[in-house]
Amino acid sequence: MMTAPDAHALCEPAFERFLNWFFTCANIVCLFLKRNWTRMEVGISKMNNALDWDDYRIVLMIADAGSLSKAARKSGLSHPTMFRRINTVEEKLGVRLFERFRHGYQPTAAGEEIVTAARHIAELTNATERQLSGRDLRPSGIVRIATTDTLLFALLGTEIAGLQKLEPGITPEILVSNEVSDLSLREADIAIRPTSRPDEHLVGRKLGVIRQGIYAHKKEGLSDKFRQDPRSLPWLGPSPAMPYGQLHAWMKSTGYDKSCVCRMDSMLGLYSGVRSGIGVALLPTYLADQNKDLILIGEPVKELAVDLWMLTHADLSSTARVRAVLDHFGASNHLRSRLEI
Repeated sequence: MMTAPDAHALCEPAFERFLNWFFTCANIVCLFLKRNWTRMEVGISKMNNALDWDDYRIVLMIADAGSLSKAARKSGLSHPTMFRRINTVEEKLGVRLFERFRHGYQPTAAGEEIVTAARHIAELTNATERQLSGRDLRPSGIVRIATTDTLLFALLGTEIAGLQKLEPGITPEILVSNEVSDLSLREADIAIRPTSRPDEHLVGRKLGVIRQGIYAHKKEGLSDKFRQDPRSLPWLGPSPAMPYGQLHAWMKSTGYDKSCVCRMDSMLGLYSGVRSGIGVALLPTYLADQNKDLILIGEPVKELAVDLWMLTHADLSSTARVRAVLDHFGASNHLRSRLEI
């Protein structure tokens, strides 16, 4: 029978062999780390500096907007947050992506490469989303409708109320802006806007023709004065921020821009100014004719007539919820009565 000292003696060589093996392995690991640490640091650094989709999206939004403040408003972020985000992206890459000018941000050569890559990514992801969205069969869910403040106020509000009664499963999300939404980038599902040339890749229908005329408040007695000398009247005109090139050009060509006593950045603002008796202005007939206190001076201005279109992306046109909204607005007698077909 083996005694305790004998067992201890047998264990000593095995334990020594284990210690030798352990320290040998430890030395090998230390030698490996020593030789490869710099390479591993670079790899970890590259992983930390890799751009994600949010980084690409920030660069694309700033490039499209042309300024940090516009990009911040469009994204719903604050100006300081947007500033920190683009600085972080530039620090990750180690290059400047935008030249900062007083009038806005201009992409550098490196910035243009990132913008191009971001557009490709956005097109791929949005095309996939559109195709998947087109598979639903029930008219339910959110439908984002982009339109102007004037159209929503004077025409579409009633139609949206009717839509909710007919299709309670659909939740309209109204995007009010005087800037054009990009349907291919899923900024909206449907756009209802005045345009003379709808994009070829979009599908939809013409809802009517928007006529525009010169209006004044009937209590101001400006109708007779207009016939004598229209440039002597107090005019309301578009501010530089109002994205309406045809109106800017018309005001300049007629000389009425020199008689402006007040400028607005929206058509709804011009309507409010005329209604308050500040002066005369060019307004859509569908908006101004509903107010009995306003009078149309002369005939509508023919050169400023423009078609009103309802448009969507081809991939979404067969989606049940989008199709239900398109059909509802397209069959509206209310819209047809207010617009000249």
